Amino acid sequence: MSEFLTFTLTGLGTGTTYALVGLGVAMVFQVTGVINFAQGDFVMIGGLTFASFAGAGLPEPVAALLALLITTVVGALLNLLVIRPARRANRERLVILTIGASITLEGLALLVFGADSHFAEAFTGGGPISIGGARLPRQYLWCALATVVAVVLMWLFLTRTLPGTAMRATAMDTDAARLMGISPARMSLLAFTLAAALGAIGGIVLTPLQPPDASVGIPFGLKAFTAAVIGGLSSPVGAVFGGLLVGLVEAYATGYISSDYKNTLTFGLLLLVLLIRPTGLLHRASVVRV
Repeated sequence: MSEFLTFTLTGLGTGTTYALVGLGVAMVFQVTGVINFAQGDFVMIGGLTFASFAGAGLPEPVAALLALLITTVVGALLNLLVIRPARRANRERLVILTIGASITLEGLALLVFGADSHFAEAFTGGGPISIGGARLPRQYLWCALATVVAVVLMWLFLTRTLPGTAMRATAMDTDAARLMGISPARMSLLAFTLAAALGAIGGIVLTPLQPPDASVGIPFGLKAFTAAVIGGLSSPVGAVFGGLLVGLVEAYATGYISSDYKNTLTFGLLLLVLLIRPTGLLHRASVVRV
């Protein structure tokens, strides 16, 4: 029983990062109609910059803030330099552009950070904590806390602020929002910036558990896409749920079968959901079309 609980808690801990990244995918899709396959690279950039700054001797809070700032700037530049110039292109071309951007970001990361993994100390010292007989590294609690805080702040932003309301209006009906004086281009920029921040947070808290290298962006992007589609691309709550589910599937596959099969089972689950419920498990009645 303790073994099952250990796998469950570990899966939920890792799944919180997938939830953050999947939420970024869902947000960008709702506002722009584009699936951003470069979302995983925000995790990579956030983790690498945090580890590099922390390794250079900066206090961890300062290193985390700098990593968050740099990653959000990269997200904004991705929108301004890649998405906005091609805004009149069809969505298939825009998706291909995000894939090309992901490959480019990986190449730049190789030049800047090298091919080696970068390590960072856990946020708090001490051994694993015991929960019901299961032993869990303390860093997973930081992953869960960061996800809860980020999701709550995002909800407050979208429901309690004017820019957040404008983003939701753009997601509901772009033409009507434009008639009300809302700039879809600015909302797209805001969506990419916030999605980059979510990815950076995930990368920062996960770095002590899974030291990143320049090649982790694409796998994280695929996991984020899987999480968002399983939960429902039109549902932010669904993206969070999908991320946690992906984390659990990976943990159970690694613990009970082999880590070699975790991706097979994860993407197999994606295929099953697409066959049975293509709109996602938590699909909302009002699908976003922009």
